[in-house]
Amino acid sequence: MKDPLHHDPVDMIGEAYERMLERAMEDFRAVRDKTGPALHKLIDKARDTAVELGELSSDEADRLSAYLKRDLTDAAGYIAETGDELKNWLGFETRLIENKALELFMHAADKTTVELLALKQQAHQAAGYHTGEATGPGTLVCDQCGARLHFEKAGKIPPCASCHGSAFHRAGAPAAP
Repeated sequence: MKDPLHHDPVDMIGEAYERMLERAMEDFRAVRDKTGPALHKLIDKARDTAVELGELSSDEADRLSAYLKRDLTDAAGYIAETGDELKNWLGFETRLIENKALELFMHAADKTTVELLALKQQAHQAAGYHTGEATGPGTLVCDQCGARLHFEKAGKIPPCASCHGSAFHRAGAPAAP
């Protein structure tokens, strides 16, 4: 990812994640097929656009698109399995946040809930969130000590502040085995 002067690289990851989501959702509104696989194809298209525009390297774009798909799959699976609202998956009250990317994320998760439930099983095989990866808004819980990390917007996952652990799961979801 290119690093303009005086710009925090951690913020840049969150911004790139949100841009990728915005591009995918812009196209998603225009398609008739509002399914999980269709959304994943649009995320791939947004990934390619980020590389073409020089915003991200190919490797960075691949990782961010995988993180975005993981987050949407996890959120949709949570909604489908529990019937709860997305705010419970996020781990905090969404009205506290004024964020266009959060609104897009919630819309994408809601529209693809049923279609992405099947993909959730695949995601659990590579489940979990790890230090250095990007994640969308929500609360992650340290698998080692249970401390919570709150993300009001997309960003890079730091080590646990309490125990320096590097593996996390979403609040409300079971820890990885």
